[in-house]
Amino acid sequence: MKIVIATTPAPGHVNPMLGIARILMDEGHKVVAFTGSAFKDRIEKTGAAFRPIPRSADQDLVDPFAKHPELKTLPPGLELLRVVIERLFIDTIPAQHASLQEVLKEVPADVVLGDDCFLGLLPTLLGPRSKRPPIVCFGTSILHWRREDGAPEFLGLPPAVTQAQRQAYAAITQEHDNVVNQPLARRLNRCLKDLDLGPVSTSPFEKMVELADAYMQLTVPSFEFPRTLPSSVRFVGTLPIIPNQVPLPPWANELDGTRKVVLVTQGTVANHDFNLLVAPTLAALADQPDLLVVVTAGGRQIDAIPGPIPANARLASYLPFEWILSKTDVFVTNGGYGSVNQAMSFGVPLVCAGLTEDKADVNARVGWSGVGINLETNTPTPEALRTAVRRVLDAQSYRARASLMAEEFARIDTRAEILRIVRQSSHNAVAGSCAAMRGPT
Repeated sequence: MKIVIATTPAPGHVNPMLGIARILMDEGHKVVAFTGSAFKDRIEKTGAAFRPIPRSADQDLVDPFAKHPELKTLPPGLELLRVVIERLFIDTIPAQHASLQEVLKEVPADVVLGDDCFLGLLPTLLGPRSKRPPIVCFGTSILHWRREDGAPEFLGLPPAVTQAQRQAYAAITQEHDNVVNQPLARRLNRCLKDLDLGPVSTSPFEKMVELADAYMQLTVPSFEFPRTLPSSVRFVGTLPIIPNQVPLPPWANELDGTRKVVLVTQGTVANHDFNLLVAPTLAALADQPDLLVVVTAGGRQIDAIPGPIPANARLASYLPFEWILSKTDVFVTNGGYGSVNQAMSFGVPLVCAGLTEDKADVNARVGWSGVGINLETNTPTPEALRTAVRRVLDAQSYRARASLMAEEFARIDTRAEILRIVRQSSHNAVAGSCAAMRGPT
């Protein structure tokens, strides 16, 4: 089959796309990746073809907010959330959509894949089903679907268990609706009206889940809040980590089991300021001789990590994740969705501290599911980090819950599930087309 994969131009979306592309190409399918220009070399090295999204819809990997300096000055809160979604996702719909249609004219795809935030697919999903190829979306973030307690997304609210919580959530939801949802809906519907589509009344991310022919969520059911989901949603586990992408560090032999290993990362996006999580974790654990604190800088140079560097710390720009996770006792992270799921698939418990992007909601799931501690802050203190790491190390419940989660991941054959879903979507489209040609019987 010919498959086009449209992806938001950011590492947390492109990395899963590359994993899916490899699975499809190993099966003999032809893949065209439609995403940001910064990923061209990585995509072509896999054997996939590359088509760039328009410059107006692209992002700078080093500074994703370069085109929108106002995003750097707004304080965290609902207004920042609204403006980020407007600028980076809704305003890019026309350019993404138009350019994708050109790609599909050039490449008559049997199936189109897209990540959960690539809203350039939304106009196609809203159009006539008979005039488009099957569309399969994959969730690289929390599952975007309405909750039965009414809580909005992106605020890090765990499921309500009392009437008082539900009442509190109702007030929060009202403010969220006024500040975020309603302005976003007006902006989205103006955009869709220009394309002779719409209007829509729900979140655009939720609409992607609702309208996709299939929606592959890259986690396991136990990591999602319980609620009634549409039949399109399939939990497919986490993608296999590509082995040996980078060599082992020179200090690899020190991870010999004599000391507990604490892995620390701020990921590849929210790592512009290592004083948020990396530095306080190093300070928190500097006087813990039974611990080896391993920091991966997410691709940045290690000299960007502020000192002093404790004697029990080991630093690397990148690490082979399949190697380090197999030796990790606690994972300290700001809550990147992909790395959190990878850690759980290895049975590694977590300590999380992050509120930007989708991290508040990811970390809320960590705390709710019992696989770790959510510190519910973007700026944790060394004292809070030390207490949390020690608690996760000393209390068996966190590792036990993480081990159960790892068993759930192991029961899913991610590769087979992705191939089955893509194949079934194509088959259903062909069957539907044949039925339409035959007409009523």
